Amino acid sequence: MKAPLKPARNSERASQFIRFTLLVMVIALAIGMVGCAEKNINKLLKSEGRGPEGPTTMLAVYEAWFGEPDHISVGYSSQDRVVLQKQIEQAQGLGLSGFVVDWYGTRKPFIDSSFSQMQQVAVEKNFKVALMYDEVEDDLSRMTENAIAQLDYAYKNYIGPDAPNHAAYLKYNGRPMIFIWPRGGKTDWNRVREHLNTWAQPPLLIYKDEPSPYSELFDGYYAWIHPGREGFKKDGSNWGEGYLQNFYSKMAARQDGKIIVGTAWRGFDDQRASWSENRYMDDRCGKTFEDTLHFPRRYFGPERPLPFLLIATWNDHEEGTAIERGLAKAPPLTNKPNSRCGAD
Repeated sequence: MKAPLKPARNSERASQFIRFTLLVMVIALAIGMVGCAEKNINKLLKSEGRGPEGPTTMLAVYEAWFGEPDHISVGYSSQDRVVLQKQIEQAQGLGLSGFVVDWYGTRKPFIDSSFSQMQQVAVEKNFKVALMYDEVEDDLSRMTENAIAQLDYAYKNYIGPDAPNHAAYLKYNGRPMIFIWPRGGKTDWNRVREHLNTWAQPPLLIYKDEPSPYSELFDGYYAWIHPGREGFKKDGSNWGEGYLQNFYSKMAARQDGKIIVGTAWRGFDDQRASWSENRYMDDRCGKTFEDTLHFPRRYFGPERPLPFLLIATWNDHEEGTAIERGLAKAPPLTNKPNSRCGAD
């Protein structure tokens, strides 16, 4: 049994937790008020970024495909260095420490190039980046080989000690973090894990919260936008409360040292996406974002802070989850005719 913390240490953790709670309240207020078009609360924000030394490190998922013809135009390219600088500065102003970039390896060169350029800027800005590896789905028989090859490529170019901008890659307790987006469940993660353990710095693999026969091989789990057991409703009323209750209660009960990554979202509306399934989650005029940001408090206090909180997303304007504002072609918060918030 671990020895109890000294009172001074308890006081320090409590102080850190209070600062983090205040930061979450500021961000929630900012997004909520901007969503309701009341005023630009971003002008009132101060840079209060929390690094790994704080109780909870705040990250955001980043989509690096804008500028490609396959995606909608949002007024910028994800490969524009000036844009990347402004995005990182804006994220830091909101207290975020890094971006987790949706990444498909070399099979999507545009996104790979975008990540490379972002990492260069991140080094200069003292910002962190990490990869969310999307499993290949066009050849299920080679999912394992593809994962090994693509992650080796990432290690050489972005993660390992010889990678040119490795200092910007996100680490936890000295080990790089790789998020996994599962597709089809055919990857043999036993083989992948065995190979990755040969790296000089074996990574921490953070898997999406869903069943897997290899669940015990992963080092942690992240939550994702989910309406709960009843699924999406036409009026968007299922904002994820039941799902989050299940996720956090399950994770809080774990005693195996797995890394827990909570997730917050402002809503969901995929009608702009070419892959749309007409899924909709009402942003409730900023309340959905506020509630999902605050949800971890019910299960993780100052004595056991949540290690990471992931905002989904920074800039997925096609699925209506972006918190990024101020774009020349920024889509409205929702296109639903009965929206109570209106466009910002």
